[in-house]
Amino acid sequence: MNLIRRDVENIAHLARLRITEAELPDYVDRLSKIVTFVEQLNTVDTADVEPMAHPLADQVQRMRPDEPVEMDDREKYQRNAPKVEAGLYLVPKVIE
Repeated sequence: MNLIRRDVENIAHLARLRITEAELPDYVDRLSKIVTFVEQLNTVDTADVEPMAHPLADQVQRMRPDEPVEMDDREKYQRNAPKVEAGLYLVPKVIE
């Protein structure tokens, strides 16, 4: 499926992206290639493929030890805040 300029403009609008006139043809080309590739993937027959419970079956994944790497500096940061109460930042009410 080839996308047209209007399709890419709509996608950019929905994604809140600013695409210049000069960039638009490149986006049309690249997004069309992506959509075509996904369509190609959708044509593959996966009926006999067993779902994987884990992508690394029969393999060992090296993991780092689960240790904290950052200190709790909440008190330090809250000293700079104008108003704090019970560990929470107090802000002015903006909705009435």
